[in-house]
Amino acid sequence: MQEANLKVEGMRCHGCEMRVQNVLLSIEGVKKVSANFEQKSVEVQYEEPASLDEIKEKIDDLGFKLAR
Repeated sequence: MQEANLKVEGMRCHGCEMRVQNVLLSIEGVKKVSANFEQKSVEVQYEEPASLDEIKEKIDDLGFKLAR
């Protein structure tokens, strides 16, 4: 199992958190997602076939920006 803690800009409410969580949980291999708009963070636990690149792409597709 792999874990990623991503800094994400643009989430402004609990609805944003839920959108991120639901989309990421739809990826095969993603086991757990915790998004927090106040801390601008998304924690993800995943395994094959999910990849960090795929997770980042889904966040970007939702219109949120990954902080550098």
